[in-house]
Amino acid sequence: MDFIDSLGVIFSDALAEIIATATGVYIDCIPPEIDSGFEELTGVMGLCGKKGGILFISAKKPDIRTLCSCMIGAPESEVTEADIEDALCEFVNMTAGNAKLRISNPDYMFNLSSPFIIRSKDISIAAKNRTRVISKLLGNGDISVKLTFVC
Repeated sequence: MDFIDSLGVIFSDALAEIIATATGVYIDCIPPEIDSGFEELTGVMGLCGKKGGILFISAKKPDIRTLCSCMIGAPESEVTEADIEDALCEFVNMTAGNAKLRISNPDYMFNLSSPFIIRSKDISIAAKNRTRVISKLLGNGDISVKLTFVC
């Protein structure tokens, strides 16, 4: 496993830990063939440094609503669109911060941008030849979240 592959593990482990801590919901990497282009909401954050990257965390709105409900302790019926977007931005922000603490390679010491949301279905990422795209699908049978890191 090269360092870029290990970044995928670092970021996916960070996301799983953040979701478990914030919501009590446990997810883990699942086979990528389960992925069916489910993205409705995508939280995005730029990671700037000697070697930069972009972190994407995507999920169906009902899955983020469920996680948000667990996180804020409110019934799903009371979770607003703003709550959902705030929760996803927090997941991106906390995942990037958590991963940043775990990375020991000085070439990948990042400054983090503010997170933002993209509302769209079936986002695809095209990258130039020397760009790596690492994608991990995490879930538990009820909830699925996709993490993509482009560097």
